[in-house]
Order: sequence, then C-alpha cells, then structure tokens
Amino acid sequence: MAKRTAIIDIGSNSARLVIFEKTSRYGFHLICEQKSKVRIGESAYEKEGYLQPIAIKRAFLTLKSFVHTIEKYQVNKTLCIATSALRDAPNGKEFVQWVKKELGLSIRIIDGKKEAKYGAIAANNLLPLHNGITIDIGGGSSDMALIQNNHIVDTYSLNLGTVRLKELFFDKELSLKESNKQAKAYIKEELEKLPEHFRHALAIGIGGTARTLSKGIMKRSKHPLDKLHAFSYNIKEHTDYLQDIPLSSAKNLKQFELKKNRYDTIRGGTLIFTMILSHIGAKNVISSSVGVREGVFLEQLLRDENLKFPTTINPSILSILDRFNPLLDIEKKEKSKLRLASKLYEQMQSDIRDQQQYKDELRWALKLSNIGKTLTIYRSHQHAFYIAMQELNYGFTHEQSLLIALLLRMHGKELLHKPLFQSFKPLLPEKQTLLWLSFIYTLTVFIHEASNSATIEFTYSNKTLIILSDKPLYLAKEKIRSLEKPIPFAIIIKDENEVPRNKDLKV
Repeated sequence: MAKRTAIIDIGSNSARLVIFEKTSRYGFHLICEQKSKVRIGESAYEKEGYLQPIAIKRAFLTLKSFVHTIEKYQVNKTLCIATSALRDAPNGKEFVQWVKKELGLSIRIIDGKKEAKYGAIAANNLLPLHNGITIDIGGGSSDMALIQNNHIVDTYSLNLGTVRLKELFFDKELSLKESNKQAKAYIKEELEKLPEHFRHALAIGIGGTARTLSKGIMKRSKHPLDKLHAFSYNIKEHTDYLQDIPLSSAKNLKQFELKKNRYDTIRGGTLIFTMILSHIGAKNVISSSVGVREGVFLEQLLRDENLKFPTTINPSILSILDRFNPLLDIEKKEKSKLRLASKLYEQMQSDIRDQQQYKDELRWALKLSNIGKTLTIYRSHQHAFYIAMQELNYGFTHEQSLLIALLLRMHGKELLHKPLFQSFKPLLPEKQTLLWLSFIYTLTVFIHEASNSATIEFTYSNKTLIILSDKPLYLAKEKIRSLEKPIPFAIIIKDENEVPRNKDLKV
C-alpha cells in the first residue's frame, strides 16, 4: 500500500480531506485533516435533487484547495468518494466529469450500503466493541450496519438526512410543533423499511449529529476526559436532553452546549437519531470519531486480512511504537519485561486480590515504557504520559487509555500522581488497586533496566517479596529500597553479586 494516502469524502453537508501515513505493515497515523462546509446538496431536495450553482461552486473551490494540499504533502495515492447528494442528483455525473477534466480528480459515487460498510469497517477496527449497530446520519441519508462478533453482517441506507429534513420541514413557514410532527411522520415511514434483524442494545454513533450530541452530553455530565472517541453514555439518563433539542427554537439551542455551526441541522438530526435509537431498541451509545474516511483507508490496508486487524495488533500501540520508541527492544527483551510483570502480578495476588483484571493495561504500559525518551531522557515519564493521552485513540475505552497513560507517568519513589488521580478519579480503578499496579509497573521497569538479561524469579508470602536473580541487580537495589509500597511488606533481593578480591589493593 502507498506510503501516504489521501481520502476525500464529499458529503451532502461537508467535504473533508484526510491524509494518512503508513509507519509499518499495520501502523499508520493522520498527518493532515481539512474540512469545508460545502453544502453541496443545499436547495437540491426542493428542486428534484439537482445540484445548484452556488453549491457547485463551493464544492469545486474546496476540491481545488484539497488538490493543492495533496500535492504539497506529496501523496502517493488519492481516493475520492461522494455520497448521498451526488448519487441523488440527476446532474451528479456531470459534476464528476467536470471535476475530472478541470482538476484531474476522479470521484467515485458510492451507494448508501457501501457508505454504511465503510463506517462499519472503521468502527469494527478502531472501537472497543464486538457487537452493535452503526448509525451514520449525513446530510441526505442515514447509513447503518449490523456488527456481530466483529463481523459486518448487514448494511442498510435510509433516506433520512439532516439537510434533507431541514429543507423539507424545518425551513418551511410552519410552527416548530408542526415541523416536528411532519418530520416524525416522515422518519417513521422510512424506518419501517429497516430489516427486522436491525436490533441491538448498543448503538455506534458516527457522523456529525452523533458527535455533536456526544460532546454536549460530555460537557453536561462533566466527563473528566476530553476525548470524543469511545465516549459512551446511557440513553435513558439523557432522554430529556435528547427529546428537548428538536423542540427548541434556534435561539435557545445555546443552552444545550452544542456547536454553533450545527444549529441549523441539529434539530432534525437529533430527531432522526433518537427515533432510530428507539426503533432498534438501543440502551447505550458509544461515540466514534472515525467513519467513512477511515473505512476507505482500512479497506485498502486490510484487504488481505478480511478487513480486520489481527487479534494481536492494536493500531494505536503500533503507531506509537513506530514513531516514539527510540529503544526498540528486540523481541526477546520485550517478552522478558512482560514476563517479569506477569509473574509479579500473579505472585502478589494474595494481597492485590483483583483477579489480574488489569493484565492487558499493564502489558500495554510496559510496551510503551520507553516512548518518552524520544524527546529527551529528562522527565521522559511525563513526555510518555502526554504522548499516550494524545495517541491512545483506537481500540481502548476511556478507562483503559487513562490507566495506561497514568502508569506511564509513574517514576521514582511515589506510586501516585495525586493531581492526575483526582482529575480522572471517576474513570480510574480504586486507589489501592492503582497503587498496586503502579508498584508492579515501576518495579518491573527498575529490574528490567538493571537485569542484563538475567533470569528473574519472584516469591511472595508472609508479607515478604523475594526477588531471585542469577545476575547482579546492584543498580536496581537502591531504587527498589526507596520505592513506595501499597502496603507494608519486606523486599529481599538475592542475586549473584560477589566482588572478586584484588590482592594489590591496599585497604
């Protein structure tokens, strides 16, 4: 696959450009993102679907700018797709031919089921889930996919979009109550076309409407982590919020803590979203910051892998290691470090008593333990924390990514950074558990750095941890002695540390 791939997504509401750079077979990261609110479908739904001159001009100038950006970034491959507005427009093909002639850009118009599939590919690979229904509400359509056991079982597209509803109902000279009534009847009729097996308790919110609502709920609920991707909420707890938005005047939308640039379409979008949630029997929503664009990219990246990352691969972890690990441990050393932590975690369960439920988070943190040294060895643990907070985006819950980042922040004597613990407390394990995890992480790092490929064994009983090594652990001993402990217990180090006698040295 190409080193740099550009994806252009022309929707009814916005046109977006993203550029991904590959770092290894499965590693990649985003290096550029641009967006323009082209509204290519503006006024089209009232005029038999025909694209209008002003919207065409906006779209062309946006695409021209995107082409310049693609050239600047020396992109190897460009994929451009268009969705609802162009596929519905009788003059859509003429626009595609014109853009090809003037800009040399090939636009592929995809149908709703393909659009739904792309969103599902992204969610299935980049969110911590196995089952659910994706809901991607665009300007002209709502595209859905059913995921079961990490397989995309079915896709469907409904003629329900924010711009479509805005122009058909909310822009008319009707009372707000009447606009809602007519829009609801239209949505209900369209929902009856959805196959019966589209039922699930988990809805996966993709697209601008779902993201805008999630951000509003995050603010209102004072969610401690400012990250949209993988944020989840219980629908019942926010029913009033979701039901009140469509009934609000444009002037009063401010009270819902929504983005201003969504005011014109959010009422119709929320109405579509809530009615779909009710129809499929959803109880919870998980938010996705990835969608069609990432799906187009991943279809290329994973075409030989049945459109799914291998179970041993987490794309966030791999991307971080590709870019930020200056001390690339050879496989044997990497496995040695993970084995140390695993043994220690297991041996101390008599006092930890958490059934090793955080084994994966501990393992990921140890894999990333050197990433801060990319910037400088000084305060490298702080650098590692900030890198993890920004880059642990895919495949983790908010609780998991925070725990991993907080373990990376540990350094020296103390096991807990109290200000961070207080800030993120609602999403973290209880304090005592966190102290134990920090202890195991820090002790493992100390021993691994000083062990010189030694064979290490642990025993723990009667409040005494014995560390056995067939090689000296001299450099680790001082650090271990000063290390804070979760509870009082003794640490005894038994290593091979005899000093040969120098007969010529006078003492």
